Amino acid sequence: MSEQKYESKITSSTQSAHDIFRVMSDLRNIDKVKDLIPKDKIKEILAEEDNIRIKVDGLGPMIGIRILDKEEDNVIKYGLENIPMEGYFWVQMKQVAPGDTRMKLTIKADMPMMIKMMVEKKLQQGLDQAAEMLAQMPFGMM
Repeated sequence: MSEQKYESKITSSTQSAHDIFRVMSDLRNIDKVKDLIPKDKIKEILAEEDNIRIKVDGLGPMIGIRILDKEEDNVIKYGLENIPMEGYFWVQMKQVAPGDTRMKLTIKADMPMMIKMMVEKKLQQGLDQAAEMLAQMPFGMM
């Protein structure tokens, strides 16, 4: 096992850091974006304020995401549960001007070398896509 770190590209959102933090620090807000989640992959979602459990088709038991730490309008750190490796991810946000908040997603995971070789490229692509998607979300209207 070796710890791997993946960072998304830095994206820019027109939303304030406060609005992004407010929405992302309460996992019950997943209900507001359920229509963006592919229904053929996600079978069930159970959300509470600081944890969420998701049933993904083909992955066995429900995987979990739990808020581990947060610093208002700056960073939210999430832990991963019921996956075949230990890991966590965090979202960093920095408002550099009104209407310009920079965001970056980072994942750290302890995984076997064989799994790393299989998922590395897809994980990086998914991380960059997630960062782009978050940058486009209308957090102020949620």
